[in-house]
Amino acid sequence: MFPTFLPSQVQLLKENRAITLAQSIQRELVLTSLSKQAIATAYVHQGKGKPILLLHGFDSSLLEFRYLLPLLARYNETWAVDLLGFGFTERITGIDYNPESIRTHLYSFWQLIKQPLIVVGASMGGATAIDFALNYPQAVEKLVLINSVGFSGDFPIGKFLFPPFDYLAVEYWRQRKLQALYWDFNQSSKLIDAIRCASLHLDMPNWYEAMLSFMKSGGYGDLADKIHKINQPTLILWGDRDDTLSSNDATKFQQAIAQSQLIFLKDCGHVPQIEQPEILVSHIQAFSN
Repeated sequence: MFPTFLPSQVQLLKENRAITLAQSIQRELVLTSLSKQAIATAYVHQGKGKPILLLHGFDSSLLEFRYLLPLLARYNETWAVDLLGFGFTERITGIDYNPESIRTHLYSFWQLIKQPLIVVGASMGGATAIDFALNYPQAVEKLVLINSVGFSGDFPIGKFLFPPFDYLAVEYWRQRKLQALYWDFNQSSKLIDAIRCASLHLDMPNWYEAMLSFMKSGGYGDLADKIHKINQPTLILWGDRDDTLSSNDATKFQQAIAQSQLIFLKDCGHVPQIEQPEILVSHIQAFSN
């Protein structure tokens, strides 16, 4: 059975790993300083051992870890959470959705765990992980950055979008995702399920409002000058065929973070957690021990 808070389109998923992870999503009411109302926060918790927390990318959800999470959970207590304003976490009206509120909410969620974590952030989730480690170093033992935002990948133009162009920009982004389902009727079932996983959260209440708020915040545009302050040991994993973020960013991370190591993943693009999950797990395991 799927959780009732998920959109009805979840019933269209066909791939076993997507179905299994979707069925295991829970929501916990998390109190924050952002609102008097507790925020129903979506997460998955599996496995035992040293705790790992997975943070997804921009306009995504924990479903992007449908291959990686069960592999990690064989060796570690593994958590994945939908960040504030994203995925299947509740979007409450009256909250500004920006890096500061995401950080505040994530720290409140961490209170459920209350242990130093290995925080694994993919794409925008990497920027969130860095920001979290800088502000709450007691919560982060080590960092793993997967094709991470930080030196690029933010939304500086978002601050200058005004009606109706702001709504048009969000709608354009939404249509790009949804139309991928209909571009080619000969697509494999695995690809169709991947697109469904990437777009399922678009039907969550207040998706437009939260997305617009985050884009107009400018995202993590002010993070680059702070990255050198990271003290935690950091593993940088980067697909060598990433066509979203430059491989030059990977080198910048390595140069900026004192205790870091960089590994390029051969024949891999922007989402190694989907393209090469087994290889990713082997690197994370070696780094965590």
